[in-house]
Amino acid sequence: MADEYDVIIVGSGAGGGTLAHRLATSGKRILILERGDWLPREPENWDATAVFVDNRYISKDTWYDQHGKAFQPQVHYFVGGATKFYGAALYRLREADFGELKHHGGISPAWPISYTDLAPYYEQAEDLYQVHGIRGEDPTDPPGGPYPYPPVSHEPRIQELFDDLSRVGLHPFHSPNGVMLDEANPAFSPCIRSATCDGFPCLLHAKSDAEVIAVRPAITHDNVTLVRNAEVRRLETDASGRAVTSIVADVDGEEQRFTGSIVVVSAGAANSAKLLLASANDRHPSGLANGSDQVGRNYVFHNSRAFLAISMEKNDTRFQKTLGLNDWYLGDDDFEFPMGNVQMVGKSSPPMYRGEKHIAKLAPEFTLQEMAEHAVDFWLSAEDLPVPDNRVTLNKDGDVVLSYTQNNREPLEQLYRRVKGHLSHLGMHPHHLIPRDAYMKNDIPVAGCAHQAGTVRFGRDPSTSVLDSDCKAHEVDNLYVVDTSFFPSIGAVNPALTAMANALRVGDHLLDRLR
Repeated sequence: MADEYDVIIVGSGAGGGTLAHRLATSGKRILILERGDWLPREPENWDATAVFVDNRYISKDTWYDQHGKAFQPQVHYFVGGATKFYGAALYRLREADFGELKHHGGISPAWPISYTDLAPYYEQAEDLYQVHGIRGEDPTDPPGGPYPYPPVSHEPRIQELFDDLSRVGLHPFHSPNGVMLDEANPAFSPCIRSATCDGFPCLLHAKSDAEVIAVRPAITHDNVTLVRNAEVRRLETDASGRAVTSIVADVDGEEQRFTGSIVVVSAGAANSAKLLLASANDRHPSGLANGSDQVGRNYVFHNSRAFLAISMEKNDTRFQKTLGLNDWYLGDDDFEFPMGNVQMVGKSSPPMYRGEKHIAKLAPEFTLQEMAEHAVDFWLSAEDLPVPDNRVTLNKDGDVVLSYTQNNREPLEQLYRRVKGHLSHLGMHPHHLIPRDAYMKNDIPVAGCAHQAGTVRFGRDPSTSVLDSDCKAHEVDNLYVVDTSFFPSIGAVNPALTAMANALRVGDHLLDRLR
C-alpha cells in the first residue's frame, strides 16, 4: 500500500462506496477503510431463521440507551455497509422536504441546498444503481426525467391491491427498486424476484447494493485500495487543529496509521459521530469539528410501523416490495400536516414470527403457516423531527450511548388509521391487522436503526451545523462526511438514494479540489 493517499474514505456503504466509485477513474490514490469484511455468500443468506432469529449477520456491538440499558444495535459491518441488507427501495426525497415544513410536532428544518441542486445527482444515482420505476406515477414525485429501467411488475395479489387502491380514488405507484432485473430477458437476469430481499443479503448479487454496484467496480482500478477489517479508532490533526494528518485504525487486531490529503467519514450516523467525538484533542476538546456542540445531536431514524393484514385469498407473492402510496405524504383535508409514506415490506414467513408477542397471541386462531400464506405486509414511515437531545454520546469506555425520545408520533397514527380504514375495500380481513416487530430480538425500539441520520448535519451557519453545504467540516479543512449523518431532516422516504446522490455531488466537488 502507498504511504499516503489523496483521499481516504472511512466506510463503504451508500455514501462511502458511491464516493469511491465516483473518484475511481480520476487516477488519484484512493483508500477505502472498511470495518467489516466481504459478506460470505452462503445458504444462510436466504435463511429467515439465520437472519432474523439467530442474528447471524448483526454486529456484536453493545450500545446503551439514555438509561444505561445495554442493547445490540441492528447494524451490519460488511463491504457495502447497510445496503447489504436494505430493501433497495430508492426514493428521492420530495421537493418539499428540502424546505422548512411545519409538522404536527414541530418544524422540519430547511436544507442548505435545494432539490434542484441535487436533482442531476439523483438522476446519476438512479442510473448507477439501476433503479426501476415510472416517473410521475406518484403524484408527489419531484421533477425529473424517466427512470433508467422499467418498473418491476406486480405479482397477481399485489396487482389486485394496486387496482383496489386505484378504485377507491388513491394513487398507488410502482416502488422505485434497485435490482438487476430484466423481465424481458429473464434467462439473462440475475434477479429471480426472491422473497428474501428486504432485510436479507442477496446470494445472487442481484440487489443493487454498494458492494456490487460501487465498491467492486472501483477496486478494479489500480489506484483504488480497499482495506477490510479496519476499524478506525480516531482521527489525529496537526497542531493547528485545521487538518487531519493521520487516521488510526485497528486492522486485524493491529494498530495502523494512514495518511491522506482528504479524509471522508462515512461510517453511519451513530459511528461517524462516535469517531468525531472520540477524536477530541486540545484544539477540539469536545470532539473533532465540534465547536458548535452539534456532533452527535439531532439523531433521527423515522417513525415507522410494520404490520401485516390478512388477505381473504392467499398471497403467494415472492417479491412484494413493488408498490408504494404517497397520497397522504403532505397531509389531506382532515389533517393539515405531513403524514408519510406507505410501502410494502418484504414478504413474511413463519420463522420471522418466532418470538413476536402480537403474532404469538393469534397462534390458536391462525397457524403461523396459514398466516404467512395470507399475509400482506405493510411498512409505514413518518418523519421524526431533529431534536438536540436525541443524540449520540460516549460513555467512559468509549461505547455509543444513544439517547432518544420519540416525537411527532401523531402523523404515523393518522397514516395508520387511513390505511386501516381502507382494508375492507382491499380484500383484507379488517379485524386482523397485526403489528410486526421488525427487530424481533430487541425490546428497545431504538435498536432498529436502519434509517439513522442527522448527527453531523450540514448547514450555512457554523454555530448550528458541523458541515458546510459541500459536506466539509466548518472547522477542519480536509474533513468531509458523506453518509446520512449530514441530513438536517429525514423526510418520510428511505434515505439511501439521497446519500448516494449526495456522495456523487461531493465527489464532483472533491475532483475539482484535487485538480
